[in-house]
Amino acid sequence: MLTLSLKPVTPFTHQTAKSPNPPKCCISERGHCFDIGDTFFRHESATGRDLGVLAAAIYKKSHNALRVLDAMCGCGIRSLRYLAEADADFVLANDANEEYGSVITGNLERAGKEYGENKRWVISHSDANRVLTECYLRRDYFDFIDIDSFGSDSSFLRSALGAVKLDGLLYLTSTDGFSSGGHRPQHSLAAYGAYVRPMPYSNEIGLRMLIGGAVREASVLGYHVVPLFSYYSYHGPVFRVMLRVRRGKLPDNRHYSFISYCSRCGNSYANSWDKLNAIGCSCKANVPGSLIVSGPLWTGPLHSAPFLTEMLNLAEQWGWTNNGMGKQLEKLLNQMIGESDPKLPFGYIKLDEVASRAKLNSPPLVTILSTLHKEGYAASRSHIASNAIKTNCLMADCECFLTRIPSCRYMNMDLGTLLLLDVVNASIVCPGKIKLKLKSGKENAVTVDLSR
Repeated sequence: MLTLSLKPVTPFTHQTAKSPNPPKCCISERGHCFDIGDTFFRHESATGRDLGVLAAAIYKKSHNALRVLDAMCGCGIRSLRYLAEADADFVLANDANEEYGSVITGNLERAGKEYGENKRWVISHSDANRVLTECYLRRDYFDFIDIDSFGSDSSFLRSALGAVKLDGLLYLTSTDGFSSGGHRPQHSLAAYGAYVRPMPYSNEIGLRMLIGGAVREASVLGYHVVPLFSYYSYHGPVFRVMLRVRRGKLPDNRHYSFISYCSRCGNSYANSWDKLNAIGCSCKANVPGSLIVSGPLWTGPLHSAPFLTEMLNLAEQWGWTNNGMGKQLEKLLNQMIGESDPKLPFGYIKLDEVASRAKLNSPPLVTILSTLHKEGYAASRSHIASNAIKTNCLMADCECFLTRIPSCRYMNMDLGTLLLLDVVNASIVCPGKIKLKLKSGKENAVTVDLSR
């Protein structure tokens, strides 16, 4: 009989009890000074760390306990912030590179020494999968597991699901923009079980691909996951999702299906597993290659509005929304809350695409949102793309509504038509184009192309 035994995780131990030397390169984040040494560190990921700390703090408040496993801790800044800001009871900070040990120790000692019976943190140096598996075998479960991985390494998903407590939180990462963009479908299939092809909302597909991979792995273990928030940052790019793990499989593959996009009419649809033989588009376009299908992917909500509202309230309470980066965090959380409307489908529509299809000027985003709301449609900004909206309005209807917006109407006007207008004043914008102000009612400044 073959017997396998795993060595226990070996904590990093100090040579002496003295504090480390002062940091060589002191960086500050939310009032915490820390050293990054030779570790990989991205300043732009501070927002993702803010979101993780807020979620962890809310969990601690509701469960009166918080044990964190930072599986790929780097310099240890996330571990430090979970200790100092989320008031974690214990943090296991792991990084496979032993050379980072002194840097991590120096940073975590800012939250207090690790010595004594009531240790608040321990450092280990092992492969993330091994650490997670050993925690599972020892039944040493964690409330919150943060895996800040690189690329599309999904091998840790199942071991992370085994090491997290039921009702606990998993904070997952992907930085594979090529797969989410549909440029490596075989790779996305191997990593997340989804064959992804190019679509106009590829960065949202990246989030849904990551959630879908977790849904698949959780189902194998008899669990299901619920997204609390999903965050995209173009720096990297970085895809991060916060998932709550619960007992019981997802019923009837709900929200785990295939997405189709028609390049001819611009509409998108969700296609359930039992309807795969009838995938098509309502425009009935008989153009080869016009229908693009990707999946299976998560097609349900990306966020939980109540949870995000708690995060926003806590950020305000901590003074994180006052100015500078705080304003950006407040804007982001409000946009995510807007995206949480259950009436909103997957994907987003870029206003430039709508305008191009309608052969009109692109309107201000607030104008098209107001128009859609007045027509009874659900619509919100997208935190993923600044010039895009999420809406349950079909592309053809969006094009129709653009024609009702005065500032969009005259994109292709010729000189003969221009002479018929009652112009109050005009100014040159650039060669071939002028800006007009019309006397009639709601008409205002418009751009007219005179090159035709």
